[in-house]
Amino acid sequence: MLTVGRELCGDLATAETREWLVTNGIGGYAAGTIAGVLSRRYHGLLVAALTPPLGRTLLVAKLDETVYADGQRYGLATNRWGDGSVDPQGYRFIEGFRLEGTTPVWTFALGDGLLEKRIWMQPGENTTYVQYRRQRGNAPIELSLRVLVNYRDYHGNTQGQNWQMETGRVPDGVYVQAFAEAVPYYILCDRNDFQLHHDWYHGFDLTMERYRGLSDRDDHLCVASLAITLEPGESVLLAASTVRRPSLDGGATWAARVAYERQCLEQAQPTAAQQGTQGLTQEHFQQLVLAADQFIVDRPLVDEPEGKTVIAGYPWFGDWGRDTMISLPGLTLATGRFQIARTIICTFARYLDRGMLPNLFPDAGETPEYNTVDAILWYFEAIRAYYAATGDEALLREIWPQLTAVIDWHQRGTRYHIHLDSDGLIYAGEPGVQLTWMDAKVGDWVVTPRIGKPIEISALWYNALRCMEQFAGVLGKPVQDYKTLAQHTLTGFQRFWQGAYCYDVLDGPEGDDGALRPNQIFAVSLPLVGGEIGSSLLTLDQQRAVVDVCGRELLTSHGLRSLAPSHPQYIGTYGGTPLQRDGSYHQGTTWGWLLGPYVEAHYRVYKDVAQAKELLKPLVQHLNGGCLGSLSEIFDGDAPMTPRGCFAQAWTVAEVLRVWRLLESP
Repeated sequence: MLTVGRELCGDLATAETREWLVTNGIGGYAAGTIAGVLSRRYHGLLVAALTPPLGRTLLVAKLDETVYADGQRYGLATNRWGDGSVDPQGYRFIEGFRLEGTTPVWTFALGDGLLEKRIWMQPGENTTYVQYRRQRGNAPIELSLRVLVNYRDYHGNTQGQNWQMETGRVPDGVYVQAFAEAVPYYILCDRNDFQLHHDWYHGFDLTMERYRGLSDRDDHLCVASLAITLEPGESVLLAASTVRRPSLDGGATWAARVAYERQCLEQAQPTAAQQGTQGLTQEHFQQLVLAADQFIVDRPLVDEPEGKTVIAGYPWFGDWGRDTMISLPGLTLATGRFQIARTIICTFARYLDRGMLPNLFPDAGETPEYNTVDAILWYFEAIRAYYAATGDEALLREIWPQLTAVIDWHQRGTRYHIHLDSDGLIYAGEPGVQLTWMDAKVGDWVVTPRIGKPIEISALWYNALRCMEQFAGVLGKPVQDYKTLAQHTLTGFQRFWQGAYCYDVLDGPEGDDGALRPNQIFAVSLPLVGGEIGSSLLTLDQQRAVVDVCGRELLTSHGLRSLAPSHPQYIGTYGGTPLQRDGSYHQGTTWGWLLGPYVEAHYRVYKDVAQAKELLKPLVQHLNGGCLGSLSEIFDGDAPMTPRGCFAQAWTVAEVLRVWRLLESP
């Protein structure tokens, strides 16, 4: 259980940097700060996935609470306004904050009494529950609530002005119809009647959006209020939902949430060794397992209602091909969710085209975007990891034709000049297109185009060929063609070595790029690249040199920098306008997910489990910072490596889980 005390909760500057997240498994979520202040346009009590897993729409922004007890008035909400004022200042009354699984729980001190608040979501449903319970205290209190709502895309802002929403009463609560075509939604309570209002609250100040160089004002509509008397030990339950009549049985819905998370933990089956060494405890592991579950969501298809996919990151990313394949081993295999892994693999197999995997998963009526060179190569590694964990030969047989087609397409060439060149290396790219994971683009400016032969792409290609060699052997198919292709790549790969470490890109428009970047770590870390099957891409001395230089120049507490600080284009702080942020995204910013391959490569070279685990410890401790219970997308390259980007990122969580499992059974 992650716990935060008054020393943090009572300091607004700190408390608003700590965030919480709950999800519903269909793309919807609720999120906010420990302080209760809205600092992002993405914060809200109900951000519903109206077209799961996307169509995310802010419906209910927050509940503002006031308590009257023993003749005292306690404003428990915290709001920052456009003029800089903070009113009310409810953070001053927060005695403590904790996570019970993924459920945020606040305790407010009211004189000698305590009031507890918890928030959770119903799995598979756009329903958020908020429960208040009178804990310590000898006399009743009056809890007054004001419901602030909206109806906008979660990327947007609202200027309410004269926007008149339709509201009215329903049994147990009120409904809101923002406009004629809008999805109606409901705010319900298990006791007492709401009073209807229609009052716009203007000028909520969103500090994180200002930091991001975006519009920093938002308006929300108060549609109802509620006054409840709570005796000691009593509770009240509110539900915000797109479902007309969600359950208002607080005990049953909370028990269902607890049971669901217990099942996730039981599936993961942590080993005895995970009782904790090097500061990595069983509690940390379990928290990561629950964090992993938040990214796995339903993506029902017409003929596959049980389809699954991966949300790349909260609060703003959708499901991406590259991120899904990189994340799959950690999110599903390390957590014992093998059927989900199989479902994801089969779902994406349906969308292979010209040897490529879509980077943006198609929604109804949309054309998939095949603008990535590495997503399909990570697909092979995901399949290899799945087969290693399950021995599912039937899956290999089912998708074998698609896999052979991928190899064929790369030999003859596919989109964006992606092709196997005469030296055995993969060439990719054309002006104006970003194809690798370093894919920042602002307007027509591709920040890191990496046109030519990026090192990780050829490493992944070699890994894929070795996968095909392995799969062919299992299925009784001819293997020699894959061995020959792999040997050709192995020979050509020696071109990347420049004496102390590897080139990042060969044969680019301006020649070979010798910038020190982390992409070379995959030439050591990929399972079938470092020597388990066939020959390694690099000699042991070269592997050690790569690990050592990445450790000296790129390693931080929370991952690897995307560019060495010695490079003239290095940017150590991520922030500012969209142009500034995207310009620094892969120019020095630290990426948490890269710690996984670095730790694996370090272990492969030095065979020291204790050292490898020690490298994981600072990022695991980040479960207590940023979004509590999850891990951030990126961090500044310069100390103190402040967390940035998405506050909960799939591949960061996944890679820690994957490597942790690896180190527990080396």
